[in-house]
Amino acid sequence: MASISQPKQIDLTVNGQKYSGRAEPRTLLTYFLRDELGLTGTHIGCIVGKCGACTIILNGKSVKSCLLFASQAEGSEILTVEGLAKGPELHPIQEAFWEHHGLQCGYCTPGMLMATYDLLKRNPSPSESEIREGISGNLCMCTGYVNIVKAVKAAAEKMSNSVKIGSGELTPRVGKRKTPSRPTRLQPIRRANQA
Repeated sequence: MASISQPKQIDLTVNGQKYSGRAEPRTLLTYFLRDELGLTGTHIGCIVGKCGACTIILNGKSVKSCLLFASQAEGSEILTVEGLAKGPELHPIQEAFWEHHGLQCGYCTPGMLMATYDLLKRNPSPSESEIREGISGNLCMCTGYVNIVKAVKAAAEKMSNSVKIGSGELTPRVGKRKTPSRPTRLQPIRRANQA
């Protein structure tokens, strides 16, 4: 007789790649993505669906992955923040958040990017009030939302200058920014009075 808490096989597609993993029936999708699949861009925040740090796209819809069990995603297609960039090229939404300082500490950023992705797929040219409504399920404790709203507006403009390809994914025509490389070591801070 199988135990009710015995891990079960879960097969799904994440960021266009097929994955298989094992999870107990009570494992939240957030933890499965992070711990089993190693996709740590989906952040753990409140675990009750209030903050939006864990927002992903599941079968084309924005969801909070802390409100789903991993077993509920069996056979699903998921897009996480790791899947936005294509290779070294940032997605137009990521570029806009970078250029307009739509983040501070960065903890809410993955969820905010995914909420923006969902909003702009549904409404490619939102007004400021529609942007605020579209990201209302995602909390940011640092920015006050002004630069986030600017970033979403800029992303909408960038994406309107994009070309649809294959599966309907938007690709910018020009001005692609490369994913920043990380420094190999930290450089000491030099003070003005140091030679």
